[in-house]
Amino acid sequence: MTTGGHGTDGVERRGLMFVLSSPSGAGKTTLSRLLIERMPGLRMSVSATTRAMRPGEVDGRDYLFVDKARFDAMVKGDELLEWATVFDNSYGTPRAPVEAALSAGQDVLFDIDWQGTQQLREKARADVVSVFILPPSAADLEKRLHSRAQDSDEVIRKRMSRASHEMSHWAEYDYIVINHAVDEAFAEVQSILKAERLKRERRTGLVGFVRGLQGQLQG
Repeated sequence: MTTGGHGTDGVERRGLMFVLSSPSGAGKTTLSRLLIERMPGLRMSVSATTRAMRPGEVDGRDYLFVDKARFDAMVKGDELLEWATVFDNSYGTPRAPVEAALSAGQDVLFDIDWQGTQQLREKARADVVSVFILPPSAADLEKRLHSRAQDSDEVIRKRMSRASHEMSHWAEYDYIVINHAVDEAFAEVQSILKAERLKRERRTGLVGFVRGLQGQLQG
């Protein structure tokens, strides 16, 4: 197995799984987009799903679209790192492309809920870094949901009710970011990723690097 790609300092490292979770409307999708745009070496995880393709979506870019029989086979064959069924449609993260990315020193961004995060930890705890995004207040969350103009009042009420349940899992996460303003929240999330990339246990090339330095000093 390869030990990883090179960091900006030339030292090999193993990639990590960077998880963002939040209640709907707390800013997770916006922060994910900014991370992909501004952080080199980070790629978005592409989920497999049984739901129908929507206009404008591209198979393999937005989702890997499969039928139920293929999805069930992926579950039985342990081909998924995590999976769940939502409103009669199944979603899951294929294992192979993620493991290949980590081995190559690339980081993979996950936009998933607390259940998916739990499954990732069970499969690969050492590779997972999890961040939970909170709104500054319930009123702010409701305002954001209304401003999106995507849902009816009834759907928004359901999302608000579900948000309380989702927030009950905040203590299971490594980091908590309160999204008062997108720029500030992004700076915090970016700092977390940068620091996690420098952790000794992920920098698989440090042993050789230090030995090389010692050899230079002793020679």
